[in-house]
Amino acid sequence: MKFVRFLLDIPRIGAVKDDGIVDLVAAGSRWQTIREIAGAGKDAIDELADLVANADASLPLADATLLAPIERPGKYLAIGMNYATHLEEAAKLGIARSEHQIWFNKQTSCIAGPFDEIDPGVTEKLDYEVELAAVIGKSAKGVTSAEALQHVFGYCVANDVSARDWQFHAPTFTMGKSFDTHGPIGPWIVTADEVPDPQGLALRCYVNGELRQENNTIAMIHTLAEQIAYLSTAFTLESGDLIATGTPEGVGVAREPPVFLAPGDVVRCEIDGIGAIENRVAQN
Repeated sequence: MKFVRFLLDIPRIGAVKDDGIVDLVAAGSRWQTIREIAGAGKDAIDELADLVANADASLPLADATLLAPIERPGKYLAIGMNYATHLEEAAKLGIARSEHQIWFNKQTSCIAGPFDEIDPGVTEKLDYEVELAAVIGKSAKGVTSAEALQHVFGYCVANDVSARDWQFHAPTFTMGKSFDTHGPIGPWIVTADEVPDPQGLALRCYVNGELRQENNTIAMIHTLAEQIAYLSTAFTLESGDLIATGTPEGVGVAREPPVFLAPGDVVRCEIDGIGAIENRVAQN
């Protein structure tokens, strides 16, 4: 299934059916939010699949104003330098290799819709990063890599928008990764049962139609399962938490010379089998 949030008179939750959206609450869902559905897991998905099969789409998908496909999660965690090719270009910028997985927080207030504008804010070095994002379903604590994917509710496309001049104000990266609107995700959440292997998905990023990034999640240094196992060793991953799994080579800061986003630029991030998001950089 593909779960969406959309704006009608108020934010609503839905499921994609053919070229339309079924309003889940109007159709009789006993779950009121996507986070609740994620926490309920397979039982909720099976029940809602039956509900959607017997319901009519209430809104054409093309006419919908899509929101970020999950309400604000408790945590938005992102891994850095998780593709060898990106690690190589980062090394040229003086970023040292680490023997451990490198994690940082994106403050959840950065989350934006799949077609919302990106507000540059005060940064003068605005950059893009296409990433596969995983949404946690059943809470995970101390799970092994073999168990980890059982805790994934679904997947969406993420753009880890980065303010490079602010990113290195502190080693945590948090300031430069958390500007308002710098976390567009979507366009929907594809449930995990429709993505049997998250380590075989082609992903691309275009700026104004020019291909900037292209790779496949098979090239990750640390698989999603390994990421979940590593994080859950330290703390509980809760229903609705977001994990951004890393970006490949081709980011603007590593180009020679560097090329940053400018007002009016359109960034399209797409992942085969998941979907695409497209965001315009706003005029300040």
